[in-house]
Amino acid sequence: MPAEIKKEIQLEIAHILFIDIVGYSKLSINEQRAAVDELNEVVRASEQFQKAEASDRLIKIPTGDGMALVFYTSPESPAQCAIEISRVLKEHPRLQLRMGVHSGPVSGVIDVNGRANLAGAGLNIGQRVMDCGDAGHILLSQHVAEDLEAYEQWLPLLHDLGTCEVKHGVRVSVVNLYSEQSGNPALPKKFRILRKKKTRARWAVLMAALLALAAIGTVFVVFLRSRPPATLPPLEKSIAVLPFENLSEEKQNAYFADGVQDEILTDLAKIAELKVISRASVMQYKSGVARNLRQIAQELGVANVLEGSVQRAGNRVRVSAQLLDARRDVHLWAEHYDRPLDDVFAIQSEIAKAIADQLRAKLSTQEKAAIEKPPTADLAAFDLYTRAKTSMVQLVFIGAQTKNNLLQAIELLNQAVARDPNFLLAYCRLAYAHDFLYIANLDRTPAHCAAANTAVQAALRLQLNSGEAHLALAWHLFSCYLDYDHAREELGVAQPLLPNTSEVLELTGLMDRRQGQWEDSARNLEKALQLDPRNLYFFHQMSLTYQCLRRYEQMAAMLDRALEVKPGDVATKAARARADLDWHADTKPLHTTIDAILAEDPSAAPSIATSWLILALCERDLAAADRALVALGGNAFTLSPIIRLNHDFVEGLIARMRGDAAAARAAFTAARAKQEELVHPGPDYAQALCVLGLIDAALGRKEDALQEGRRAVELLPVERDAFAAPDIIQLFSIICAWTGEKDLACEQLANVTQFPSFLTYGRLRLLPFWDPLRGDPRFEKIVASLAPK
Repeated sequence: MPAEIKKEIQLEIAHILFIDIVGYSKLSINEQRAAVDELNEVVRASEQFQKAEASDRLIKIPTGDGMALVFYTSPESPAQCAIEISRVLKEHPRLQLRMGVHSGPVSGVIDVNGRANLAGAGLNIGQRVMDCGDAGHILLSQHVAEDLEAYEQWLPLLHDLGTCEVKHGVRVSVVNLYSEQSGNPALPKKFRILRKKKTRARWAVLMAALLALAAIGTVFVVFLRSRPPATLPPLEKSIAVLPFENLSEEKQNAYFADGVQDEILTDLAKIAELKVISRASVMQYKSGVARNLRQIAQELGVANVLEGSVQRAGNRVRVSAQLLDARRDVHLWAEHYDRPLDDVFAIQSEIAKAIADQLRAKLSTQEKAAIEKPPTADLAAFDLYTRAKTSMVQLVFIGAQTKNNLLQAIELLNQAVARDPNFLLAYCRLAYAHDFLYIANLDRTPAHCAAANTAVQAALRLQLNSGEAHLALAWHLFSCYLDYDHAREELGVAQPLLPNTSEVLELTGLMDRRQGQWEDSARNLEKALQLDPRNLYFFHQMSLTYQCLRRYEQMAAMLDRALEVKPGDVATKAARARADLDWHADTKPLHTTIDAILAEDPSAAPSIATSWLILALCERDLAAADRALVALGGNAFTLSPIIRLNHDFVEGLIARMRGDAAAARAAFTAARAKQEELVHPGPDYAQALCVLGLIDAALGRKEDALQEGRRAVELLPVERDAFAAPDIIQLFSIICAWTGEKDLACEQLANVTQFPSFLTYGRLRLLPFWDPLRGDPRFEKIVASLAPK
């Protein structure tokens, strides 16, 4: 059929591919144009598109947020075109598409503008099929699937979903088309909702039966209710894989033993019927010392524990493992393996499958395949990867060693993928390391986003249906673009494939907070703790949430829980004492805590330098401030997780408090030069731009300071980032105060108090940043409004 539709054509069977840009309506006008241009580029690169267009057997219909491609060749053409587009999308992570394919009748019409167009049931059904999917899905109507079943090469790609109710109550039968390289294996949201409804209906029937039984046994129920409730026991199918003991003569093989244990844990975590404790929690129970397994199981909330040992000698490896029911101290299973070294990944898979069998956990075909697939064929690459993971799992505070640990991990992971370019898990961790440096403001340069994007694309090219790859893409979309909607869609793909990964809940909780969903954030981080109950990072993130909400009792309680996990952690001790400063403007608990820490171990000073410096500034103890600044070293002073002030700025602030104007100006000038280096490569970096404005305010560059502060507030509104934006407004209010704009300073400060933020009663009352406003009735009223009630 020619490209121009002739009016006299009444009805013809066509094969239709509908394509829709997911989240299109939420994009700005410029972003919409860019997305459509990118879509056109991707579609035109498809071989099927080019062949059909060259033979004049294709009609293209723009739909505003996508397009319909109408083929007059065969049912295979739109399906193959969709697969080709899906594969290319790995190189376009921000372009999220869903596609639907149907064959049916269409007819030529003349539209309201007098232009030739198409209409008919074929187009309508094709769109309805597409509407049943989410980002990444290629959905087929049952009719098309039956046509494709006649060709053997299509059979492994077709996965029946059942029926979906669409517009006007119409029900369509839908088949999901996917492979390792294309499509989306996750169940579409509409089908998940449908299954939940069916489950609720079944539960309703069950509950009706139970109510009937309850009516019969009322007296018995009353008796039972009078008894105290029992504590729920751990799930029977719950397990913690403890660190394996390294029995090798070469102690550097400890990383190898950790890698064996971690890979078994990773395999088990992919089994949906199990509850598996995450790595950060189990790694605290080091091997080589006596373990109280019953106590460990209670602390981790599991019924079963796996222990083992690894001995590597030459080209041989010996692995021993034993599974115990820790509640009853009963051995459930044990095995010893003595094999060639290159068989180690097969041993890990066998152990994971044996554990699943012992715990009576059923493995799906997909789970079995995932467990049996080795992470790499290169043991040296695996050792580099394990060392990098160990370095990254230590990220609790964003403090003195965080950046160095991440850079070290990046170096190790780069070496790993250089040795094995097919090492998917290494690419995923590499992307995460770059993304964390960016989102945590440790090194917020475009180069890290570009490097993360390259690593994510490499992972997706290797295996499109990898849960780890989709999780890495979700982290990337969040960290570099604050693209919450698309990141959540990627999490929807990753979660069923990684049912025991606390990272999915962690990222959900962090995004909740950025989107102003504070209660949801706390709930999701608490859920993450169920899978990773001794992860200090989660405790601290939850404490930050409660601090922003100014719910200091809950903040303190969360830090108390962290100290129960790790009583000797000095940074947590300081954070707990700092809660009293924020809440009551009481410096005594923090002062006492820091003195005790330094008296016991002076080398701990760098770990508490930020808290020490906040205390010294609040108490106007300039000698202590000097010592804290020395302990801080070359690291930034994190007044909050959002505001990072460089060493020279703090030096200038202390000099100004001493009355040494010349030293203050010299330090502020040096600080400005360093801050410009941060702003230059990322002119849209609101946090850095606002700090530059603060430095300019200190240097008397009033107009520059106000302009930079205003621009920073515009770049990051609260609607875009509810976690970071209020701190930008707070910093702008300090700029206004320092430049003599007291009216604007009080106005901005009053604005901050309307949002959850790191602005606290104690800091507002005690820190020197607000000195120009003291005595102003408007300022004092704001301070009083934050005082504890």
